Amino acid sequence: MTEHLPPAGLNIRGTVVVVPGRGESPLSYARLGRRLAADAYHVRVLPPPVIIAGDLEGTLAGFEASLTAAVHDPSTAVVGPLVLTGSDTGAALLAALLSSTFEGRDDRTWLPDAVVLAGLPGHDRRHEGEWEDELNVRSHCPVHRGVLSDDAAVIPGTLADAAPSDLLDAAYASASLIPHLLLIGDADPIADRDALAGLTKSLTTARLATVRGAHHDVLNDVSHRSVAAEIVSFLEAVRDGVPPRPFVSAESSAW
Repeated sequence: MTEHLPPAGLNIRGTVVVVPGRGESPLSYARLGRRLAADAYHVRVLPPPVIIAGDLEGTLAGFEASLTAAVHDPSTAVVGPLVLTGSDTGAALLAALLSSTFEGRDDRTWLPDAVVLAGLPGHDRRHEGEWEDELNVRSHCPVHRGVLSDDAAVIPGTLADAAPSDLLDAAYASASLIPHLLLIGDADPIADRDALAGLTKSLTTARLATVRGAHHDVLNDVSHRSVAAEIVSFLEAVRDGVPPRPFVSAESSAW
């Protein structure tokens, strides 16, 4: 697990745990971690979770154990609100774990105050091609493309297979009461916009934000600053109370 702490002298405003997706590593979210930490949020980035083909129950049990360990790391206490953020299959695992199928338990000590789901994949969505082709599907940010290409822990070709259907079934069946921010790029070929719209309606408190020009790695594309600002706005609203209410709204605008 990688941590990003706020600058010395700032009071921690909350804790964000980031769950990477297929082929990624904690280094993939170093930039996001630093940016959120600069706004006084304590960020913890997990290693990419292990998905066991054909064993959803085992996959979720292992993921829940990792999540619990990250949230209750004895080295630093969690300062609320706790917000879990997942990308790609990391988002699917969070949604599945929070879905109605797995609710009704009172021992979930990792339970967050809010959730961010970024780049949630659609059923049967995949991309085959060389590494340069995969980069084009993931992100057009030159810095992030370099991070992915130079990181030995990144595994190319992981988008060639669709995310497990049983995992996505559980994720899209979620009717969680927890506030959700869903982020999707309008140029993401791995996403299913209709399914995301349906999930947003089924969640009690949810906001679906589409990022213009963004691809599958919506947290790390050319618009990463605007996306981080959207996340910070959500974090601040969650701090203020549930249901979240944005602090800034446009009364009149020419754009």
